[in-house]
Amino acid sequence: MKIRSTTVLAVLRDGKGAIGSDGQVTLGNTAVKHGAVKVRTLFGGQVLVGFAGGAADAFTLFEKFEGHLERYRGHLKRATVEMAREWRSDRILRRLEAMMVVMDANDIFTVSGAGDIIEADDKVAAIGSGGPYALAAARALLRHGDLPAAAVCRESLQIAAEICIYTNDHLTVLEIEGKGTAPHADPAD
Repeated sequence: MKIRSTTVLAVLRDGKGAIGSDGQVTLGNTAVKHGAVKVRTLFGGQVLVGFAGGAADAFTLFEKFEGHLERYRGHLKRATVEMAREWRSDRILRRLEAMMVVMDANDIFTVSGAGDIIEADDKVAAIGSGGPYALAAARALLRHGDLPAAAVCRESLQIAAEICIYTNDHLTVLEIEGKGTAPHADPAD
């Protein structure tokens, strides 16, 4: 059976950022978990990360990525490039089936095991089966409103949950503000 999941969305606006995800894990035609947490903080709260794919694969990637962040003293772009290089070239890692969105208060990158690193042009990125829906909603909210990053993230994920059968409305949203400020969970969680 193919495991399908998720929707992860990252948004930057006005020096603040938010990353969020739904909580659904699907196995075949069945939702087997509703409250999975697919976003995390790394590097002393200065970096937020979200994943789509297998949970065990994601935890392996989180550990590897955190090691790169430590090595490059929190320099997100350099750590991301090294993570993608290692992920693509390592015989074991390249078998992992996952994607990641990584962000700090300035940048957002989407990373895959194929060595892809995509820097978000418009300070918003999404992955997972509901990613295109959340991305479209976030772009519309950013262009035509003044909601803060966390509210854009939450509303966009809610819209995706209404459309994508592999996305639910059990949302986790983390926020970050400027370098050195620890992220905090959205009080609506």
